[in-house]
Amino acid sequence: MSAGVELDDVSCDFGKFRAVDHVNVSIKPGEFFSFLGPSGCGKTTILRMISGFTDPSEGVIRIGGKDVRGQRPNQRPTALIFQNLALFPLMPVWENIAFGLEVQGVDKATRRARADELLRLVDLPGAGDKMVSQLSGGQKQRVAIARALAVEPQVMLLDEPLSALDLKLRQHMRAELRAIQKRTGVTFIYITHDQGEALAMSDRVGVMSQGRLQQVADPREIYNNPVNGFVASFVGEMNILRGDVEQVADGLAGFSTPHGRFRARLSPSATGGAVKLYIRPEHMSLAPDGGGENAVPVTVGDIAFEGNFITVSATSEGGQHFTAEVRNDGITRLPERGARLFMRFEPQRAVILPDETRV
Repeated sequence: MSAGVELDDVSCDFGKFRAVDHVNVSIKPGEFFSFLGPSGCGKTTILRMISGFTDPSEGVIRIGGKDVRGQRPNQRPTALIFQNLALFPLMPVWENIAFGLEVQGVDKATRRARADELLRLVDLPGAGDKMVSQLSGGQKQRVAIARALAVEPQVMLLDEPLSALDLKLRQHMRAELRAIQKRTGVTFIYITHDQGEALAMSDRVGVMSQGRLQQVADPREIYNNPVNGFVASFVGEMNILRGDVEQVADGLAGFSTPHGRFRARLSPSATGGAVKLYIRPEHMSLAPDGGGENAVPVTVGDIAFEGNFITVSATSEGGQHFTAEVRNDGITRLPERGARLFMRFEPQRAVILPDETRV
């Protein structure tokens, strides 16, 4: 059983500091929703308000359509997994999982049976009698998830639970979390500053900055069609050019910069105010000549091997830094450092966005 969560014009103040500023979002039952943003953007405060540990200064939070104002954390149909997991080291694994059921007065035999059932769900069958100290980091994550699921929450709240794991284990646990969420059907609300985690696991992502939601969309839309410069730069890498919009035709605009004139998509949000041109490194290519449009003469600098792709850094005559990602396919010929080439991009692969965040 799962429940939707609605934040209706929710704000939260700590003294004179506004941590969350008029957030409106509706999270669907059974959805995996991530709040993504840098430290201090307000995402953890949102989680604490949903769970009942912090009260909103303004607005209404509804879980399953019901206003939860005045309800304590233990009265809400939510379970919160903290960053440090907070497992009990002196209890065996099954007692850790069944702790919430013990508080509810459930008998020992039923608690043990439920713990064993959840251990199978999180792919840890037979681990019930182990101590927490005998588990790996990934196994501890699964035990924390099983403990949260034991009390049958309608909404699972996860506050950066993978941040302490190494890269390979983090990537593995992304898939595990997503699989567990799909098996249980529980609504997951996930907090992270890691755009890779958010994009890989989520049905939808809410990108936050300075207490405000900048954009809410599915991962592909967030990555391919950001609404402003903050979202474009925070979610992935970008080459950025300053300049001015010229004539517009068929959704493409001329963009005049100190490094030349280019054509690119004009975002509907780029009306009035400062704008910039954004191009992803994977959409930049290297060419020996500058024929056609959207070409910048550059001098190749560093070449960084990163496994499945190679990052080529270059600088224009005007001092503008560019990067291109080249696939490591064994066929593409890499340039020499100091080579004089052209960085090129297709107009449809670049976008003109407002420079400012929605504050």
